[in-house]
Amino acid sequence: MTGVQKLLNWRGYHRLFAVLALSLIAAALLLLSQLPAHTVDRNLAAMLLLLAYGAFCLPYFWRARPLATSAGTQDAAHTVYIVYASQTGYAGRLARQTAQALQGLDLALRLLCISEFDRAMLQQARRVLFIVSTTGEGDAPDSAAHFVHSLSQPGQPLDSLQYAILALGDRHYRHYCAFGHSLQQSLQQQQAQAWFELIEVDQGDPAALADWQLQLSQRLNSPAGTSLAMDWRAAPYADWILHERSLLNPGSAGAPAFHLTLGLVADTQHSTTLWQAGDIAEIGPQNTPQQIDHWLRQHALNGESPLSIGEQKLSLRQHLRHRVLPDTWALTNPETNPEASTLSWVAQLPMLPHRAYSIASIAADGQLELLVRQIRLEDGALGLGSGWLTEYAACGSQIALRIRENRAFHAPLDDRPLILIGNGTGLAGLRAHLKQRARQGHHRNWLLFGERHQQHDYFYQDELQAWHASGVLKKLDLAFSRDQTQARYVQDKLLEQADSLRTWVAQGAAIYVCGSLQGMAAGVSEALSTILGAAHLQELGAQGRYRRDVY
Repeated sequence: MTGVQKLLNWRGYHRLFAVLALSLIAAALLLLSQLPAHTVDRNLAAMLLLLAYGAFCLPYFWRARPLATSAGTQDAAHTVYIVYASQTGYAGRLARQTAQALQGLDLALRLLCISEFDRAMLQQARRVLFIVSTTGEGDAPDSAAHFVHSLSQPGQPLDSLQYAILALGDRHYRHYCAFGHSLQQSLQQQQAQAWFELIEVDQGDPAALADWQLQLSQRLNSPAGTSLAMDWRAAPYADWILHERSLLNPGSAGAPAFHLTLGLVADTQHSTTLWQAGDIAEIGPQNTPQQIDHWLRQHALNGESPLSIGEQKLSLRQHLRHRVLPDTWALTNPETNPEASTLSWVAQLPMLPHRAYSIASIAADGQLELLVRQIRLEDGALGLGSGWLTEYAACGSQIALRIRENRAFHAPLDDRPLILIGNGTGLAGLRAHLKQRARQGHHRNWLLFGERHQQHDYFYQDELQAWHASGVLKKLDLAFSRDQTQARYVQDKLLEQADSLRTWVAQGAAIYVCGSLQGMAAGVSEALSTILGAAHLQELGAQGRYRRDVY
């Protein structure tokens, strides 16, 4: 974990430790005041206790200090703001990496989630780096709602502002990097000046990230002949073993859904086992042996030919397990040096993209659990990630997996009420939250869950009913859409429970939504707006009390 990541992880905890330490010191001083004067030098003892208190608290205040360089001042006109809008944590990670790289320059920095940034701060700022994702059908991440609204309000021109935008997206979606472009248009309309052209990043494209690094090096006066030190590589996969796979919905009218249990290979470092409820498992899928054999035959290649790429000396067949198999290919100068030509060509094949799944367990369980729906494409083939996990990977085989922190869906630190809303395999992320809350003794929880048929699609039925009976779940509302003539969904349950929802929110409840973006998430958002009012719902989002992990 980097220094900036540690700093940000500790923010908010230092006050708790400080209060605890101060309470202990006060108790000790009270005890000293009751002792006879001849038994102890009370002034000396008090001074020693205060010094001990300072030594105890210093690390926590140090870790939680504002992100700033030796430039000293945090005056807005002299500060470079790094503002990120993230739905699943990736933009936040890139923002922290950018901040870490810029700490070596003589600059004052502020790293902020976009929910902490608004028009008033933008009006005072002079330089802002935006790192923003796009979600859904070209929408801004949920955390950006307050900022987008404030930017749309009338105000003074932003003609003193210089900005840069790193727009994250996936070209497979129609509205590629839409929020980044929408943000740029809004800033230009208000006379802000682009520092350099918007940079699009397709699924973490290293070339685009290198361009971001180069542009920042040139604009921020990186020392001559040097560039900013940024390591954009994703965390390496760890080796996990698929221990168990069980079908949860036999006989269902919907696609098969599987519960998977994975454990780390014995010699893997312990740090890779740590995660929180709300975090995401990224899976490195593989081509199946049948797919590779078919492709090798189609192109008349010997799969056993040895190839060394970097430190990996494997057969061609082994290299192709993790790489995209192109429909067409052409070797360069095959007659001259066929082995070198094949090596050069294979090394340029992109790696298979990862697939992300909400984790359905907590680290204290000692195993990582997933709830995965098997996806079948229009041509009848299984989806890349779901096919690998639910069909092709045998129990006992190794799964390449890494954990991605998703702070936007982490649980509240306190015991405030929690309203959990989801459908289908979205129950995975909500289940992890319930496990964590049960372990913490926080029992003011309300789950609203929807699926097709209660008989076939009531995932984790025994566990949910046991939580309800024991009081971990104060309220459990279920919506099985096909069990009656007129379909009923979780958003309909919300509207039926409008008074209870208002009461829970008035008591400080946070609302967490996990599941399908199409249909469920939009319907739930509309129902919540109807019950609470659109302005109040937006306010809850700005406060971190309305969070979504939708896909």
